[in-house]
Amino acid sequence: MSHTRRHFLQQQAFGLSGIALAWLMKQDGLLAAPPKPTLERPTYDLRPKTPTHPPQAKAMISMFMQGGPSHHDLFDPKPELQKRHLESFPGDIKYDNAAEASAKLFASPWKFSKHGECGMDLSELLPNLGGVADDICLIRSMHTGVNNHGQSINALNTGRITGGRPALGSWMTYGLGNESDNLPAFVVLTDPGGLPVLGVENWQSGFLPSLYQGTVVRPQEPRILNLDPPPEFAGQPQSRMLDYLEKLNRKHLESKPGEHDLSARIQSYELAARMQVAAKEALDLSQESEATHRMYGLDVKETADYGSRCLIARRLVERGVRFVQIHTGNQTWDHHGGIEKGLPTVCKRTDQPAAALVADLKARGMLDSTLVHWGGEMGRLPVIQNEKNIGRDHNTYGFSMWLAGGGVKPGLVYGATDAFGHKAVENVVNHFDYHATLMHLFGLSPEQLSFERPTGAGSLLDGQEGKIVWDILKQGPS
Repeated sequence: MSHTRRHFLQQQAFGLSGIALAWLMKQDGLLAAPPKPTLERPTYDLRPKTPTHPPQAKAMISMFMQGGPSHHDLFDPKPELQKRHLESFPGDIKYDNAAEASAKLFASPWKFSKHGECGMDLSELLPNLGGVADDICLIRSMHTGVNNHGQSINALNTGRITGGRPALGSWMTYGLGNESDNLPAFVVLTDPGGLPVLGVENWQSGFLPSLYQGTVVRPQEPRILNLDPPPEFAGQPQSRMLDYLEKLNRKHLESKPGEHDLSARIQSYELAARMQVAAKEALDLSQESEATHRMYGLDVKETADYGSRCLIARRLVERGVRFVQIHTGNQTWDHHGGIEKGLPTVCKRTDQPAAALVADLKARGMLDSTLVHWGGEMGRLPVIQNEKNIGRDHNTYGFSMWLAGGGVKPGLVYGATDAFGHKAVENVVNHFDYHATLMHLFGLSPEQLSFERPTGAGSLLDGQEGKIVWDILKQGPS
């Protein structure tokens, strides 16, 4: 059947008017050229990558205090709260546990005093942190705005409150690679008290290739499972087996280009073989002096475990690991009740090791290039929860955390909450502002932390307008 030219044009999706519109848009430069097809499949590895601008930090150690450390009792003294102890809170407040809620204000049972030349106010529960006050930047105006533990953990650790996204350590190693050939790029040090809330989701790679997920180092031996071969396979038998396995894997991968999980498994085999020597050496704390052991509290029962993990973190970063996250146990800081006993206990466990890590990095000339983070996913409310066993409920509308090194100003207190420590009211730092600031410190652009998926690009900021918090940085905008 024949067709006239008019019939042909009428059958097209756009017709003559569409052709004219397209021509006009092209003339005005409004019609983008069609995207060029990708001729080669992307490959993913952990080789060091070049940042888009000079970085101020090369590695990061995150001490994640899961559960919600009470900023009222540790970092953010409130004279008005002290004056009005047990009076009713003058305003609206959002409780997570309404059944045990109270409107009675609860003044901190602990005294605050000034520390360092900067005069930073810190609680008597943190005497060792006071010794490094001039080296830390205390942010008192953090905000995520979601009172659930899991959602707020996700916000700070993945960029969004929803699950299934890459962890911060995965994004960092995806954007920067690793400086060590023999150790993982992203290492997680778990607590003997159990896995944190959300478990392995805290170090998952999400929609990134599994190559970028965290490697778990356990709090007891064997610290890395399945690292050592059976005795009969040690030495040459294992070497020959791995060589043969590598040839089979490579041949298999050639027939399945673009299979990220397969590629990651191959690289994991290769890394595991190299780690048999390197990881044992990095985790061997007997190489450290007695003075270093005492500094981290390894000689004291209460601090020995957390001190060991902080010292391991320093040793890993020293050997080129990009991102180390030290977790406390499940809900260690979640003091809905019994805060007057529970808070001093967990502070005793963590205060000396955390301060020692900062001091040790500084003494070794590593603090300038290593960003240290201390904080949880939330703070607490200024009112009593559970009057029979006093505690504090969740608060994600204003809480504290601190940073040290890696291009951050030392001896600085930034931001503020209201008179009762309920909401951040001055220089508010949202989780996406925090992430934008991290990216800048590591020389990364938002484009570098973006990953193409069939459903569209995914990124750390994920469309959120994260602002770099310039006021806390040593170097301002260029």
